[in-house]
Amino acid sequence: MSTSVLVRLAVEDDKQAIWSIMEPIIRSGETYALDIDMSREDALNYWFLSNHEVYVAVEQGETQDNVLGTYFLCNNQKGNGKHISNCGYMVSQAAYGKGVANAMCVHSLCRAKEAGFKGMQYNYVISSNDRAVKLWQKNGFAIVGTLPKAFNHPSKGYVDVFV
Repeated sequence: MSTSVLVRLAVEDDKQAIWSIMEPIIRSGETYALDIDMSREDALNYWFLSNHEVYVAVEQGETQDNVLGTYFLCNNQKGNGKHISNCGYMVSQAAYGKGVANAMCVHSLCRAKEAGFKGMQYNYVISSNDRAVKLWQKNGFAIVGTLPKAFNHPSKGYVDVFV
């Protein structure tokens, strides 16, 4: 089932909604290599690093937007590698399967091109995150490398990570 979403730049008032998406994902320890005890302040500081453009995917309501997902766009490296972009995406568990991640992926690819990036690279995709792997491949990404047993998944043990 697909939901119609608008992707827009995040504003200060979105931070609580973004944290409500981030917290269960971080606490689960299943898809991001972040400290599962990370504080709200540290998590939002990470997401809103000065070199990150932060966006939210929203379902527009009559009185306020319902934030369904968030992503950041940044350069993957500095110096002579700054022409390649990187992103991080998180979707509200309530919005899984509704096309939110795809909408953000498509938006990020367009935004990266607009910003002058020559490509996009995902550095650390947990192999057991099947939904993400399938989505990235659907949108033209290829697995170019595998880091064997690089992520300690809380229930599956050590799993591979894709680049």
